[in-house]
Amino acid sequence: MSQQKTHVGLLISTIGVVFGDIGTSPLYALKETFAGHHPIAVTPENIFGVLSLVFWTVMLLVTVKYVIVIMRADNHGEGGSLALLALVTELTRGRRVHYPLMMLGVIAAALFYGDSMITPAISVLSAVEGLEVVTPDLKLYVVPITAVVLTGLFAIQSRGTGLVGRLFGPVMTLWFVALAVLGVANIVRSPDVLLAINPVYAFEFVFRHPLMSFYALGSVVLAVTGGEALYTDMGHFGRFPIRLAWFGLVLPALLLNYFGQGALLIHDPSAIQNPFFRMGPEWMVVPMVALATAAAVIASQAVISGAYSVARQAIQLGLLPRMTIVHTSGEEAGQIYVPFTNWTLYLAVMALVIGFQSSSNLAAAYGIAVTGTMMIDTILVSFVMALLWRWNMALVIAVIGTLLAVDFAFFAANIIKVAQGGWFPLFIGFISFTVLTTWRRGRALVRKQLKKQAVPLDVVLRALGPNVSRARGTAVFLTAATDGVPPALLHNLKHNQTVHQRVVLATVMTAETPYVPDSERVLMTDIGDGFHRLIIRYGFMQTPDVPAALALCKQFGHEFNMMSTSFFLSRETFVPSLNPGMALWRERLFTFMTLNATRATTFFKIPTDRVVELGTQLEI
Repeated sequence: MSQQKTHVGLLISTIGVVFGDIGTSPLYALKETFAGHHPIAVTPENIFGVLSLVFWTVMLLVTVKYVIVIMRADNHGEGGSLALLALVTELTRGRRVHYPLMMLGVIAAALFYGDSMITPAISVLSAVEGLEVVTPDLKLYVVPITAVVLTGLFAIQSRGTGLVGRLFGPVMTLWFVALAVLGVANIVRSPDVLLAINPVYAFEFVFRHPLMSFYALGSVVLAVTGGEALYTDMGHFGRFPIRLAWFGLVLPALLLNYFGQGALLIHDPSAIQNPFFRMGPEWMVVPMVALATAAAVIASQAVISGAYSVARQAIQLGLLPRMTIVHTSGEEAGQIYVPFTNWTLYLAVMALVIGFQSSSNLAAAYGIAVTGTMMIDTILVSFVMALLWRWNMALVIAVIGTLLAVDFAFFAANIIKVAQGGWFPLFIGFISFTVLTTWRRGRALVRKQLKKQAVPLDVVLRALGPNVSRARGTAVFLTAATDGVPPALLHNLKHNQTVHQRVVLATVMTAETPYVPDSERVLMTDIGDGFHRLIIRYGFMQTPDVPAALALCKQFGHEFNMMSTSFFLSRETFVPSLNPGMALWRERLFTFMTLNATRATTFFKIPTDRVVELGTQLEI
């Protein structure tokens, strides 16, 4: 019985976290399709055509693509663009496509940040806009209320989301039940609306109104925003609970609500001003605004948490400088808080709410990042199909060709909205891509420079003579290189003429898997004369902890007493130069990021009173 309760609890938690974004799409998807920047006449023929497009878009892009196909491409249980990128780069290592695919994955991560800024703004705005259905006089309060709700949401992030998270599941379950009930209540009035399931209506709409249907695709895609979250959150809940929740509750509730809105519009075309909040009787509007706002906050929370997770993955994969990562739960490793990411998101979301003023204006900005990410996911997973699953090439071409054609159609329909607001996610994506690639390239140049200056370890060992004293205790030198001598050791030897009795050259490496178990965390090799090489491995979903890793060295016969262990770090100072490598402005950007990166002692959880830092100047 307890195991059954656990399964039910996991299912409800899955509903609460995974489906928040796509679950709030009914608030604005149909409204924007008919009454957005490219209005469509609210006629039965057009309603049937649009509903058929919505139905088959949800089925193809979410059900077939993500739930059935891409969710099979897990990286040791983890999903998401960066996890997929790590899997694909491992599969294609040594091939010509390796670098282009890596850049595609970085672009997907950059676009995610544009999406993560728009989701909270459009979700909460569209929910609060339900107040306008009560009385148009409340329109003045929509933006201020939205700003207060979002400010409160970002302000509580540092306290952790565990308590609020326990409420997510029941609230979202109630939300999806409400979607289904409202949908059925309206379908009963015009049951013939269900005929729109027939794809013939979609094809007729496209052939009769090619330009109108092309514009419509730019809004229809709003029905699947958040679909990629099913794959991203797979590591938290597993493949089976997500699929069960999707087919058992979420998919039927969404489709019933969309068809219910269609039935309402057939019966009352004037309801297009806000079809969602006009689906029920007047007394339900205020309770539904409250429930919709709660659902929108949950959708926003899921995206914010996802932004923290992507930031940590990017740091571990060498795409971002070290940043402070706070663990807000002693039990759940996945519950983290990244202050810089949090407040950057907050400022961007506030700018969107104040600048765009309404969900309708924001809808024009929404879609480009989502469709771009979906297209990249399709390209990446094609290599998994061919190289990992060993599918027949004809089958790979057929499946990927179909999905890419659909993805490209939606991307093309959204790219024309650049002038109306689509420039924002592209601008954020461009900035994010520049930052990610600049840091990656800069670190590669640093490694190259350090390698040039490196002195072979055997040279240092031969130089150790009677003039070099051996201090008591242990010295741990953190170094990015797995060969040669760290600059900090050379400086210490040069200035202090001393070496500790036990010297450990420690390198923290990130594996291309999400998690590395403790049994595989450390590898210690005895070099001789008291010197040891230590490799510490973490997955890209884990946060390094050097003292904890040292405690695992007991298996090699080494114990570390923190009171007799000193940690030596090189504090690198970078000087931009005209040497080939990067443009001067990118070198300055890299230097700025380095200066503002979290100190290694904090990031690696090293006791500050046991640290000695020695400076090194490098030209890049």
